[in-house]
Amino acid sequence: MITEKDKATLEAKGITEQQVHEQLNRFATGFPYLKIASSAVVGNGITALNAAEETSAMERWEKYLADGGTVTKFVPASGAASRMFKALFSYLDQKEETPAEGSPVAKLMAEFDKVPFYAELDATVRRIHGKSISELAEANRIHDIISAIVNPDGLNYGNLPKGLLTFHKYEDETRTPLEEQLVEGAQSASVNGNVSLHFTVSSDHRALFEKKLAEVVPGLEKRLGVKYHVSLSEQKPSTDTVAANLDNTPFRDSDGKLVFRPGGHGALISNLADIDSQVVFIKNIDNVVPDSRREPTLRYKRVLAGYLIELHDSITRYLDILNSGCVLPTNITEIKDFMRTKLCITDPAADNLEGNDLVRHLAAKLNRPLRVCGMVRNDGEPGGGPFIAYNPDGSASPQILESHQIDPANAEYSAMLAGATHFNPVDLVCYIKNPAGEHYNLPAYVDHNTGFISQKSLHGKELRALELPGLWNGAMSDWNTAFVEVPAETFNPVKTVNDLLRPAHQA
Repeated sequence: MITEKDKATLEAKGITEQQVHEQLNRFATGFPYLKIASSAVVGNGITALNAAEETSAMERWEKYLADGGTVTKFVPASGAASRMFKALFSYLDQKEETPAEGSPVAKLMAEFDKVPFYAELDATVRRIHGKSISELAEANRIHDIISAIVNPDGLNYGNLPKGLLTFHKYEDETRTPLEEQLVEGAQSASVNGNVSLHFTVSSDHRALFEKKLAEVVPGLEKRLGVKYHVSLSEQKPSTDTVAANLDNTPFRDSDGKLVFRPGGHGALISNLADIDSQVVFIKNIDNVVPDSRREPTLRYKRVLAGYLIELHDSITRYLDILNSGCVLPTNITEIKDFMRTKLCITDPAADNLEGNDLVRHLAAKLNRPLRVCGMVRNDGEPGGGPFIAYNPDGSASPQILESHQIDPANAEYSAMLAGATHFNPVDLVCYIKNPAGEHYNLPAYVDHNTGFISQKSLHGKELRALELPGLWNGAMSDWNTAFVEVPAETFNPVKTVNDLLRPAHQA
């Protein structure tokens, strides 16, 4: 099945034959659904901090920064923004010039003055057509306007990375998500004036990111009085997954070469493991707001980060006790209570162990990567989010699940999913070094049973693709986790171009 040419390809990628065989076997066996104890709600899996607790957390975070603690913002920024313009591409495929009433394109045209890239687009259509946007609109040449947004001879927004599109218009400037992430970083994660950010990008767009950073960083440093330390990385070839035919045999291209595909954002656990910081913020590239609307985001960044440090303080103290050689019964009771109430871990094994076996077990449970995840209240929308799920060792702990991980045939689980009170906005703060200051081996904490299989095509031929466990899903399955409620004002993603018309994105 694996040829000598295949072996050369695998060696170049850093992938073993065993990995390929395991992936092909996974196509045949599929991924099991997870066993769920309950959805996470306030009081059972989700913590709602009161005002005093929030203040305490923010003070702890400020002390951490003042003491020279290390922190990096980690921002997944790979991929083109084509899905953001899906409705616009669909409209261009139609012959009708006038967009259907109530359609996304009709709504966009009705509020076109709010579009942040209006000036750029106006200059573009003048270059292409010799007329302004308003002149084209009056002549009902809507196709020409929309085409100039997405196509290569215009702004090419349909092929550019989302992080480099114009999202916000100020009185004297416009900003991309990349720039807003830089500003937010300076306001939430500055250590003695130094701000570290890491963006994961695709190889196709890396040069564009480097060019933009070279243009904007010096000005932002001067304006904000900080020094930026910005790094970029790409998904590693060793995290690619082999594609399969519909009969689960290796999919090959017209030249007979094995076809590999990017393993999804779960592949970024390897990139995250390379970050040399104790604390790492993780946030999607498109969840940004202009300056005037950022205060709730900054407040709860500090709250989540400070709560993380408070939990880490407790874990460090408990590990010191467990490793001291003199552990009292009252210590065991206190540690079990902390794990149950603060980390929401239900661990039957801990109730069946005694003496040194119990001490070693508790120490192993506590000495793991730690994350605090903001959770936004869900106003009746079904979907994946925070749950209490069972682990392979029989314990149950907080997990972020996607709907494909939940058995749709299980009525009880479906009810949990439909009645979920919160969802995951991807607002994480992580502690990725152990108490000795050494990096945790993050790939060792991945639950490899939590990926999924999707149907794709290449050159008109159907194939099966394997997605690795998601970065904040199965890739962090064996971490210690705390869910904290945060307000909806902290979640303002841009999934479609029309989202830019919302008040949250008007400067």
